[in-house]
Amino acid sequence: MRFIYTLLVYALLPRALWHLLWRARRQPAYLEHIPERFGYYRQPAEQPLIWVHAVSVGETRAAEPLIRALQREYPQHRILLTHMTPTGREAGEALYGDTVLRCYLPYDYPGAVAHFLDHFRPRVGVLMETEVWSNLIHACRERRIPLYLVNARLSEKSFEKYRRFAELTRASLGELTAVAAQTADDAQRLAALGAENAVIAGNLKFDIELPVAQLKLGEAWRRRYGESRPVLLAASTRDGEEDLLLSRLGALEAPFALLVIVPRHPQRFDAVAALIERHGIRYQRRSREEPVAPDTRVVLGDSMGEMFAYYAACDVAFIGGSLLPFGGQNLIEACAAGKPVLFGPHTYNFAEAAEGAIAAGAAL
Repeated sequence: MRFIYTLLVYALLPRALWHLLWRARRQPAYLEHIPERFGYYRQPAEQPLIWVHAVSVGETRAAEPLIRALQREYPQHRILLTHMTPTGREAGEALYGDTVLRCYLPYDYPGAVAHFLDHFRPRVGVLMETEVWSNLIHACRERRIPLYLVNARLSEKSFEKYRRFAELTRASLGELTAVAAQTADDAQRLAALGAENAVIAGNLKFDIELPVAQLKLGEAWRRRYGESRPVLLAASTRDGEEDLLLSRLGALEAPFALLVIVPRHPQRFDAVAALIERHGIRYQRRSREEPVAPDTRVVLGDSMGEMFAYYAACDVAFIGGSLLPFGGQNLIEACAAGKPVLFGPHTYNFAEAAEGAIAAGAAL
């Protein structure tokens, strides 16, 4: 079955290249480091490496407690942090600077995967959340590189998708050294698909440490907003949700409330700005560092790596990805910052955290 999968991966090569070109229209960084996506790297691997793969921004931030712990416990090793998106790579640079090596994980071609593993020779590998790449996992098994799936989650929707390819999924999950699942439901679904050593380890996102510098930045923003002015944060919004929020802004009981919108994906900043203009609403952009005028109704959070500052500056946080069927974004950070949380009906990506927050009276 893996042979058929590999043929399909090769057949999709033109689509992968087209995808890079298409995404580069809004994010030119997609055209950078292209050789890495095929297993060719320039940076040397001099120290023993612990490899952590975090596909994009959310996984990179979730991996922070683990990476900090690995750095403390294994100071003679260096962390190799791999990504698949430019925003993930940028988030890794903002969080860890030069304390880690970073690069793109190659596409799942056998030759590219072999070049990656033979170049860096990691002592151990960690895949964050739901990254199941059959050729990569098999190549690690062949080289006796222990490979763990950590902070693993699998929604019912994703479970049904993987079950369509049951033989391939079972073979791949069976070659992992172990799986650390977020919840009992995640562990049960992964075991049903073939994970032999699935344990319940909880969600790493609960282990976050609040960054003091960002909290202070948020306090400064709050003074800029107006300390007596109600501030509603719409965090990590997805395409289509901003329009819904803006259309209801005039119905707020507090007519001078300030809405702060932080889109999930930075390539959408300009599109959301254009949307606010179409609604005829006065707005300002965070990136311009201007005092917020009293008649400004919306602040567009067009910055990366400052989410805790946004939480610190708000009164209530709405968590995006939940009004429309995207599964919801991470609500744990808002709760950790001590902010009341609102979310929509679609929270299957964080079902247990959402249920716990509601039960504790921290969310609606």
